[in-house]
Amino acid sequence: MTDPHPIDRSLIGTMSDPFDIEVERGAIIKFAKAIGDDNPLYHDVAHARAHGWRDVIAPPTFAVSFLPPREPPWWSSIDRKRILAGEQSFSYVRPIMAGDGLTCRVHFIEVTEKTGRSGKMEFIVQENRGVDRENGELVFSHRRVAVYRAPDNRLPGS
Repeated sequence: MTDPHPIDRSLIGTMSDPFDIEVERGAIIKFAKAIGDDNPLYHDVAHARAHGWRDVIAPPTFAVSFLPPREPPWWSSIDRKRILAGEQSFSYVRPIMAGDGLTCRVHFIEVTEKTGRSGKMEFIVQENRGVDRENGELVFSHRRVAVYRAPDNRLPGS
């Protein structure tokens, strides 16, 4: 019999090892183009500086690209084929901008369960928090919910 709770709840409240991000202008410009956002604050340095920024700023969803180099331990026992993307939210103290040096950590917040028409689901909540390496101040929080479908649930095409 498979474990009805493959997500190790004893790890709730823990966090990943810290990892550093060097925010590059080219990465911001490429990301903005990829999402189809032509706001000049995201690709025109002169425009960004004219509006009080030292360089281009990142679109609000840019933090999705900040991934730890190793997967956090709470993911180790999870079958990736059973994961669905849930909701995401972003909170900023200030915009992320080119030239930032950030230290990030992914925090394991909670797991909740719900049963729907297709069976039992577990909602894994984690939050990536990035702080400015120069002053240690929080810059952003990216909260993400992943939906884990229980092994007895049928996936489309299975």
